[in-house]
Amino acid sequence: MDHPQHHSLFLVTLIVVLKLAVMARILLRPHRDPASRIAWMILVATFPAIGIIIYLLFGEVNIGRDRGRRLREVLAGMPPMEKSAAALSPEAEPYRHLFELGESINGFTPLTGNTARLLQDSNAAIDSMVTDIDAATDHVHLLFYIWLSDHNGLKIVEAVRRAALRGVTCRVMADALGSRTIIASASWSAMRDAGVRVAVAYPIVNPLLRPLHGRIDLRNHRKIVVIDGRITYCGSQNCADPEFLIKAKYAPWVDSTMRFEGPVVRENQYLFASDWMTFVNENLDGLLKAPLPAPIPGGFTAQVIGTGPTVRASAMSEVFETILFAARREVIITTPYYVPDDLLQNALCTAAYRGIDVTIIFPARNDSWVVGAASRSYYRELLDAGVKIYEYDGGLLHAKSLTVDGHVTLIGSANMDRRSFDLNYENNILLVDRELTQSMVARQHEYLANSHRVSKEAVEAWPLSRCLWNNLTATLGPLL
Repeated sequence: MDHPQHHSLFLVTLIVVLKLAVMARILLRPHRDPASRIAWMILVATFPAIGIIIYLLFGEVNIGRDRGRRLREVLAGMPPMEKSAAALSPEAEPYRHLFELGESINGFTPLTGNTARLLQDSNAAIDSMVTDIDAATDHVHLLFYIWLSDHNGLKIVEAVRRAALRGVTCRVMADALGSRTIIASASWSAMRDAGVRVAVAYPIVNPLLRPLHGRIDLRNHRKIVVIDGRITYCGSQNCADPEFLIKAKYAPWVDSTMRFEGPVVRENQYLFASDWMTFVNENLDGLLKAPLPAPIPGGFTAQVIGTGPTVRASAMSEVFETILFAARREVIITTPYYVPDDLLQNALCTAAYRGIDVTIIFPARNDSWVVGAASRSYYRELLDAGVKIYEYDGGLLHAKSLTVDGHVTLIGSANMDRRSFDLNYENNILLVDRELTQSMVARQHEYLANSHRVSKEAVEAWPLSRCLWNNLTATLGPLL
């Protein structure tokens, strides 16, 4: 007859064995910083049962064996990127090392002969996209992390439907989590019925099977629009109204987006194609083998930087840090989410210590209370170094922009947080052009005009409870 103590001993032994196995896994996983290993080890050691479950669901940067294999096959089979326009413009030559870092991430070279303009706001960006879609003659490619069935979201739906009905090949992809409402709506079916080819990035499967399919929170956060292979958009704009009804109390969402023409369009096309072919059995090599868009005389140098959990670990963080080290006079940053790794935090402080005028603009009210608290845990160190911190009062500043010395701009989907560094697929464009960067700087100064400056005295006056909460949430950052 079995005794209860035998069952208890077996259960305890099983938990200990599982705990040791998971802790060994934590120690052996590549590309994990020591702080992350320590945080996970403490969680599993202190709360074995729940810690092991949380680790299995969220502890590893893994998109799933089948998806990973498919993505590797797609990337290996894509035709090489044409590099005929790879020479740097004279203005970009001093920043060659920035583009060399970018090339090491995706293999994309800097391409000269591009033009772009910064769109006025979210509504202007959507209207511009609709105009370009209505003028499309060959193909329309769209990829959004969040696509809502609101005014702007439906304007894009109808524009794509019109394009498909007149014979334009339209491919539309949205993230399964961020765009779950429209994917389940009649609008998604209406696009399909009109002949639009639709796809869902990283479908959500049964949570019990989640460890077999990778982390549920590894998402495609990219925002890519490519029209006829000659126009692309890059920035923080999701396919939604600035009123952002799913989180209306933080509205308006304030975004920055640029419309590009020139050879750099092809690199965004490559990113879209790699995402599309990973989830759809359709070969887009024909589009990728077409001649590059002709360089525009007098155009600037630009380069697409695409990052994600299957790209080099912390590649996006490396880009931010290297750009900061290139600064000689001024850095202005806007980011809604700031949970840096140690190297990025040090790079910002170092820039200020060496006399660079460093300004960062965060939203005053963050839609993620955890990230908002974690971000503020870094304020004291930044302020001590001389970094100027502002908080935007006019809504949720969602723009992700970095300008350096009035010449260099980085714009795109990536935030300065560990999620963008390690977990999300992101797309940014690095460019060197004084005129366009000055327009971005002017936009950043508009944000500053609607912001209040955070003083060291105000941070020092925070109550102990607030400091404890901010630091606790920041401590959880390495668990991402």
